[in-house]
Amino acid sequence: MRHSYFRRDEGNDAFTDLLFNALLGFAFMFVTAFSLISDPNDRGKVDPNAEVLITVRWPDEHPDDIDTIVEDPRGDLVWYHNKDSGLMHLDRDDRGTFQDTLVMDGKIVVSPINQETVSLRAIAPGEYVVNLLHYKSNFKAPVPVTVKVEKLNPNVILAYYGKHELTGIGHELTAVRFRVGAEGDLSDFSSRQKALVVKAVKR
Repeated sequence: MRHSYFRRDEGNDAFTDLLFNALLGFAFMFVTAFSLISDPNDRGKVDPNAEVLITVRWPDEHPDDIDTIVEDPRGDLVWYHNKDSGLMHLDRDDRGTFQDTLVMDGKIVVSPINQETVSLRAIAPGEYVVNLLHYKSNFKAPVPVTVKVEKLNPNVILAYYGKHELTGIGHELTAVRFRVGAEGDLSDFSSRQKALVVKAVKR
């Protein structure tokens, strides 16, 4: 009898352990799911890895190569030949349709988007100059290019949006100039021209 009594208790203990572990697992999943629910008030907020984002776009699947050149308050430049300069970083040098295809599992995947972005990783007060350069041209028709400047933190704010045209190889223009204040505010937007290519080539 004593032997059967202990066997019966061991069975009850096993069932209790199983139930407890199941409840523990359910509680863990509930807490995890609850922590992943986003606060509606956080919409529009971004990870503060950058303070300002400059986006340059031209028509999708267009073969022309458009380059972005940005000068910071110290006179340093970021462009395809120098992708990191101080607090600025050229995230991608887009060369039109060149190298826009990738073979995956025997299928050709095409990225039609023509876009370059420059990020300012921290607040550095002063004037920034954003230039466009028509590096490679395939047609006589001008290429429409849009430039967008966004302040990212704590919420995304569109500070500038402009449309421009590049007319052929070597055509450079200043799309926008703006100032960054000590608190990260963006102001004094203008399109006063300033050549940067000659300065870039001399370096």
